[in-house]
Amino acid sequence: MAGGSQDSEEAINGINVTPLVDIMLVLLIIFMVTAKLIVSQTNVPLDLPKASNGRNDIQVIFSVVLAADGTAQVDSKPVPNDEAILALATEASKKDPDVRAVIKADSAITHGRVIHVLDLLKTAHVSKIAFGVTPVASGTPAPPIVPVPPPKQP
Repeated sequence: MAGGSQDSEEAINGINVTPLVDIMLVLLIIFMVTAKLIVSQTNVPLDLPKASNGRNDIQVIFSVVLAADGTAQVDSKPVPNDEAILALATEASKKDPDVRAVIKADSAITHGRVIHVLDLLKTAHVSKIAFGVTPVASGTPAPPIVPVPPPKQP
């Protein structure tokens, strides 16, 4: 016959790998789905045990907020000017050399202003800097990029 059973006297010339491939594809799909579920679980409530001699490493975060109206806040306190940001950042980096800074700028703030604050933090020897953002819900399109016209030449 052309594809049916083989005679018992003939040796097996090949191995049919189709069932193996089917099982591997099913396992791959199962691992992909479970990995997605594991990653999406971000908040796990924990009741951590207490220890009398355990160290409590608290991460110091230096927060800089740049509002749309041009005002700035450092650690939720208004600051009058950029020199105050530099002074507070220098003081924070002297207290803790591993201080982390987070710059939260309104989308209306110009790029130059954010870079200026970034330079102030670098001048104060703050090397670990992050930018605060609001996460976009999945499936929501990103806001459009509006081209800025070049400045007019006098």
